[in-house]
Amino acid sequence: MTATCPPLPTLSDIEDAARAVYQQFQATPQYRWGQLGQRLGTECWLKHENHNPVGAFKIRGGLTYFAQMARRGELPREVISATRGNHGQSIGWAARQHGVACTIVVPHGNSVEKNAAMRALGVQLIEHGGDFQAAREHAIALAAQRGAHMVPSYHPDLVRGVATYWWELLRAVPHLQVAYVPIGLGSGACAAIAAKLALGHGVRIVGVVSRHAPTYAESLAAGRVVEAPVSTALADGMAVRVADPQALAVLRQHLDHVVQVSDEEVAAAMRALFTDTHNVAEGAGAAALAGALQEKDRLAGQAVGLALTGGNVDAGVFARTLAAG
Repeated sequence: MTATCPPLPTLSDIEDAARAVYQQFQATPQYRWGQLGQRLGTECWLKHENHNPVGAFKIRGGLTYFAQMARRGELPREVISATRGNHGQSIGWAARQHGVACTIVVPHGNSVEKNAAMRALGVQLIEHGGDFQAAREHAIALAAQRGAHMVPSYHPDLVRGVATYWWELLRAVPHLQVAYVPIGLGSGACAAIAAKLALGHGVRIVGVVSRHAPTYAESLAAGRVVEAPVSTALADGMAVRVADPQALAVLRQHLDHVVQVSDEEVAAAMRALFTDTHNVAEGAGAAALAGALQEKDRLAGQAVGLALTGGNVDAGVFARTLAAG
């Protein structure tokens, strides 16, 4: 069975997290793009989490996680975590801010440009295993061996920070009726739910899962964590083999429904975002649009929100994706 639904951040928690976030950067924009609305056939708002210092929403969680440790007087000498890239940049940025050593484990074959971005933040990068789960297990063992603090990829303080971008969007567009959010390990979707509940907003939250990494889709259907193989070649931010039980408990209770998208649909959404808005989206960053386009026929007349969660795609991958259109 899944875990009991954990408490979600309150409005005051999210507002407090925003103060920590805004010490590093200001609120990201949300725009109602005309061509994107035409493509979807309805009013469409795009939240630009690609417009922050690491190019992805994860930085909000890292900043808040470290701010909470500092507030408690519990900053460690070293942190270790695992990532496919954006979480690692988030933790690397926050660790540098607080003068804490940071080691990040990534799987072999990880994004070359995300790896370079983490190293530029002072991260010691270790490559281990064939997927995120293997990298995560190695990071946990390494943290225990070194006596370092293991930063998880899902934690209430991470959710509290990530919720600030949904808090921004839902306050900016109070009439939003449905929002699509990609699910990797779950912090983004749980944060959307937290902001919705904290604000008393009526928006329906739809989770978008890679068809080639279906642990959350299968776990939600089964009512328990179901490990599932990962084969996505494009949506690395969603390439999770084992769902987090705490995140699953929140999503089971509060998600409207889940959409599964293929790599081909994600690639088409990446091209559409570039054509319609001239913004670069990584695979997971385009997944929300892919999900909405799959359900286009049921969205007519509704105000739709999409999260462009990140733009950190290797240049060669993006060039090939554009050329394939």
